[in-house]
Amino acid sequence: MAFWKHESAIVDEGAQLGEGSKVWHFAHVSPGARIGARCALGQGVYVGNDVTIGDNVRIQNNVSVYDAVTLEDDVFCGPSMVFTNVYNPRAAVARKNEYRRTLVRRGATLGANCTVVCGHTIGRYAFIGAGAVVQKDVPDFALMVGVPARRIGWMSRFGERLELPVSGVGEANCPHTGDHYVLQGETCTLEKEGTLP
Repeated sequence: MAFWKHESAIVDEGAQLGEGSKVWHFAHVSPGARIGARCALGQGVYVGNDVTIGDNVRIQNNVSVYDAVTLEDDVFCGPSMVFTNVYNPRAAVARKNEYRRTLVRRGATLGANCTVVCGHTIGRYAFIGAGAVVQKDVPDFALMVGVPARRIGWMSRFGERLELPVSGVGEANCPHTGDHYVLQGETCTLEKEGTLP
């Protein structure tokens, strides 16, 4: 077995987990789940059937990754954050054929207790603050806070706020990596990539 699981965890037959991944106390991985290498699933995590998780993903305690969610490499899911997959749920109305797909791009951080309403894409290295409620697509490198979530700035790959306006024109460097970022209107682009420590 290439991955490790705690004796209280359930990994259903058919689930695929990559080399070095760890599944902690009372977690449950469904049979159709596809999980990459070096991932960590904390206590009480649930992973559905129609879920794809990349390499080096950290899912903290009490997070449910429901069907129709994809997490790319290096995503961080903070404690008790929430995914959904039905936009207008009712207990008496079956809507499994109406799931809306959610994509979290590489390196994004989803803060503790935030909620991602289904059907949206969280951009590369975006940072969703604790308790925020995401109701629309989030651009790469965006720093989002509040209910509903609004952009208040931009974050580097290293996870530090960049000295850029919320929108407009500007340039900034990350002192930790040497990355160079350029802001044009509502789009922040990594123009020159340094080295992550």
